Amino acid sequence: MEKVTGIGGVFLRARDPEALAKWYLDHLGIEGPGPSIWRQEAGPTVLMPFPRDTNYFGRPEQQWMINFRVADLDAMVAQLEAAGIAVERRDEWDSEIGRFARIHDPEGNPIELWQPSD
Repeated sequence: MEKVTGIGGVFLRARDPEALAKWYLDHLGIEGPGPSIWRQEAGPTVLMPFPRDTNYFGRPEQQWMINFRVADLDAMVAQLEAAGIAVERRDEWDSEIGRFARIHDPEGNPIELWQPSD
């Protein structure tokens, strides 16, 4: 069976696409559309459907949430908070698979940050 080899893109609607792309570049280091393309490091990726009534994503109308791997969650959290971005941490989110934090982009989309366990 032929399989996909990775995520080729994440596409979302935005009130101000250029400003949102700049936010992702400035705060998460993700290069968006243009002359450069963000190159990911190899690592685990999870595709996990949730029940329709989950509250894990936040707003009931939110249909998806992206999860980005990070090497040092504490450093990323400090960087985001220094930029005035609210970061949420909950002990129950952390487990044997790693540590997690949550932010929202300027459009209100939830972003989960994940530092996988060694």
